[in-house]
Amino acid sequence: MNYSLNEEQRLWQATARAFAMEEMRPRSLQRDAIADPFAAFDWDLIVKGSKLGFRTAVVGKQWGGHGIDFVTQALVMSELARGDSAMTKTFSQCWKWSHLIAECCTDDQKARFLKPFIEDDTFLLGHAGTEPNAGSDHRLPPEEDPRAGWKLKAERENDSKDADWILNGEKCFIANGSVAKLFFVSTRTNPNVKQTEGSTEFLVPIDTPGLRVGKVFNKSGWRFYQNGELIFDNARVPHANIIGEVNGGHRARSGGAVKFGDLELSANAVGVCDAAVEMATHEASTRWPGTKYFKDNQTIQLQLSEMHMLTEALRSFVMRVAMEADAGLGGHSINNVLLMNFASDVIQRVTRLNMDIHGGAGVSQMDPRVDKLARDAIIWTHLAGDSVQRMKAVRRLKWS
Repeated sequence: MNYSLNEEQRLWQATARAFAMEEMRPRSLQRDAIADPFAAFDWDLIVKGSKLGFRTAVVGKQWGGHGIDFVTQALVMSELARGDSAMTKTFSQCWKWSHLIAECCTDDQKARFLKPFIEDDTFLLGHAGTEPNAGSDHRLPPEEDPRAGWKLKAERENDSKDADWILNGEKCFIANGSVAKLFFVSTRTNPNVKQTEGSTEFLVPIDTPGLRVGKVFNKSGWRFYQNGELIFDNARVPHANIIGEVNGGHRARSGGAVKFGDLELSANAVGVCDAAVEMATHEASTRWPGTKYFKDNQTIQLQLSEMHMLTEALRSFVMRVAMEADAGLGGHSINNVLLMNFASDVIQRVTRLNMDIHGGAGVSQMDPRVDKLARDAIIWTHLAGDSVQRMKAVRRLKWS
């Protein structure tokens, strides 16, 4: 495959790299150390990044966005993540659902929601999927069990064709949950059939009557990234805010936009690994324990070699999947699924090796950024790079 970059891609890459080093990295540790998870958020950073296009990058040019392709998205995410992974995810979370708006929403919905999204530097997007009793099984629900999956109930107010919908229930660990202005909410509109046949997707603004933000969850890593609780208490949503059809939520979220989710976190992981390799290489080149530099120690050399090898392998895998997506080849490729699992394994191994190399100074003297990279990496085990993804991959294998 041709991995050469065009002029526009190089410009986006350079802009992202400068923003990561000049704005994100200098704030990273300070925001991470704030005890209150909500207070860790930094609106000034979001506004500055938005003005450079990092919030609206994937929105089509006809709607006022930049319309960057998947390869460019991967480049931007990996560069930003070198500065701070959680800050990067705050921006790319908006990309994920911008893709869905472009692919699945009506012209009316685009006019009502994309226009304010483009114009407002503080307009963030989120998806309300996970519930207290619906985590992994909403991504790979038992085929014939209607009890599995989402429980958030959506019912028509009356029998009128255009009647409002009333939503009741709770969502938790929701991305951008305490800061987003618009959520894509997955609901159960028919509890008597399996989730893939009885769910409906709604566009729900944060100022919807009956919707409120609950607690903001505290996490060991990704402390900047807001994961909140959403409470729906007779929340009233217009029928015109349904994405696709009633009971068609699964189909609305199974198109080409889905491939971005497989790419998003993997590209982010590349940036974290780049930062870890950079730190470990500097440590090995400058630490003198008394007889020779770390870089002259064979064990350290083996560790550095492994870090470089895994990082470059992940980068190549990310670029391949991005190029396949741009070429329209990745819709149902097993690579989309396996990439996330590989990224989850690589980011944890590389950040752990970075800790090992810095461990020569003693755990009590560990560089706080080394520690942060490892804590951020743990987040991947709770995202899409888990055993559920591996099971999905097996289902796509061609058995002889």
